[in-house]
Amino acid sequence: MIKPNKTIKLSYSIIGVGALILLRLSSPQSVSSLWNKLKNYKEITSFEKFVLTLDFLFMCNLIQFNNGLIMRAKND
Repeated sequence: MIKPNKTIKLSYSIIGVGALILLRLSSPQSVSSLWNKLKNYKEITSFEKFVLTLDFLFMCNLIQFNNGLIMRAKND
């Protein structure tokens, strides 16, 4: 589920969904507003996968959570 393999396409893996989230995260947003923006994408099959992907992006230091908003991390 995290990495693509012969049964999971890249777009459906957490890495692929993470790329989709980062592309759509142009400004700081709440979790619920980001979910409402992305829930109709076929790659994001459930809220659980959405949250797991946010966890993955946070652990990779690609997003930050500050004052109730998710934003892209400023990696200097």
